[in-house]
Amino acid sequence: MRLLSQFVEEMDLEDLYKTYSRFRENQATPRQMLKMVLYSYMNHNFSSRSMELSCRRDINFMYLLEGAPVPDHATFARFRSLHFAPCAQRLMAEASGFLYDIEEISGKDIFIDGSKVEACANKYTFVWKKSVTKSQAKLLQKLADLVAECEELYGIRLIYQNQVKMKHVKKLRKKLYAIKQEEQIEFVHGIGKRKTGLQRSIEKLEDYLDKLKEYTQKIHICGERNSYSKTDHDATFMRMKEDAMRNGQLKAGYNVQHGVDSEYIVWLTVSSHPTDTPTLIPFIKNMEEHLNFKYEKFVMDAGYESEENYVYLEANEQLSFIKPANYEVSKTRKYQNDISRIENMQYNEEGDYYICRNNKKLIVSGSKRKKSATGYESKKTIYTCEDCSGCPYKGSCIKGNNCKTSMEDRVKSLETSKLFNRLRKESLERIISKEGCELRMNRSIQAEGSFGELKQDMGFRRFLCKGKQNVLAESILLAMAHNINKLHNKIQSGRTGTHLFELKEAA
Repeated sequence: MRLLSQFVEEMDLEDLYKTYSRFRENQATPRQMLKMVLYSYMNHNFSSRSMELSCRRDINFMYLLEGAPVPDHATFARFRSLHFAPCAQRLMAEASGFLYDIEEISGKDIFIDGSKVEACANKYTFVWKKSVTKSQAKLLQKLADLVAECEELYGIRLIYQNQVKMKHVKKLRKKLYAIKQEEQIEFVHGIGKRKTGLQRSIEKLEDYLDKLKEYTQKIHICGERNSYSKTDHDATFMRMKEDAMRNGQLKAGYNVQHGVDSEYIVWLTVSSHPTDTPTLIPFIKNMEEHLNFKYEKFVMDAGYESEENYVYLEANEQLSFIKPANYEVSKTRKYQNDISRIENMQYNEEGDYYICRNNKKLIVSGSKRKKSATGYESKKTIYTCEDCSGCPYKGSCIKGNNCKTSMEDRVKSLETSKLFNRLRKESLERIISKEGCELRMNRSIQAEGSFGELKQDMGFRRFLCKGKQNVLAESILLAMAHNINKLHNKIQSGRTGTHLFELKEAA
């Protein structure tokens, strides 16, 4: 508790104080509020009501209050969402900078890992973008049929060249209401009252337009995502490891990325992507925007491997220690004996061709551009065998079954990215070196260990706040509480200033 108090006293909280318009007399200051919230998180209490109760009963909280009146639980909730959330990243950068200044973190090697955490949302409030898009297409067809029907019934001419647009629908709506006003038709409702044809047409049109507005709004909320939750629009449905029903049910959640250095969570981001690959570049950009030091080496698992990530790190003059996606399977005998794979073929760099098992050349036959979901464009080179006729290995070399062509007419063809192959080879050489083995071992201990401590030791399995900004603030509070606990444990065990665990060699 005293270490926490001293740690917060060393921080520059100007941004936090700016979120307040005025201060009342005899109330807890923003600095004291931050101390109490962090100390509550350090003791695995995340509820604002438990914070209020602790301030009344716990002597440590009374010490942090320094004689000020006990804040209400709503005051703690407002502090977390209205005051801490807008400046959470700047305060975390301040805390990480302080650890860097006292040489508790190295500032050279960073270990990155991600984990999905369940959002504060009902698991049955899902909205699927693909389903909404299909329903929208059907509704547009119904609107077109209704416009054609009204043209025939009321003698209105709107459509030209059989193309129904929204301007036609709006004109139809305006003309139907004009007919109602001219003929002085009164709409009726209730049992035993017969509606006119015009009333039924107008009501059907209004229902269609309301539904179309709803579908458009849902697609806009989804954005580039495939789903969202009705109770938390920023949450995306993902597969979680915690599956109580054991049926692979999707749950609304966030993908939290941790960057760990010397066992401290130096930086974190919250993403809506269910996979880790597209989160790396935004993580690095966000971290370098706030921190006053730059990392040299990035150590990650196979989930972050992509040509885009390799290229970005190389252009940023940073070394990547990324395990290739095929690293483990490439050690198996089945993989090494598969003659259809490009990795098991001999490559001639001067002639730019591959040699297959039958000593035939696979020469360049073309190239194509492929764009990823993030917009990155990679160049794929296509290699085709010069002659596959009479090859005794064709059945093992050419996989798949194409009914249009017989096996005799088929020719071996493959595509690959030369840039990706070069970058993957360089990263592989780094991770199998002695330094790479030591860094990979530390990644398993430190990056995965940070999530283990948050989820298992601290018992944090589900966010209490809604919205991406509040979720990020809650994650940063957890990280700062974890870092102060870690600093205290290192001081107690005499491990301050240590950055890596040593790699143990076999005797």
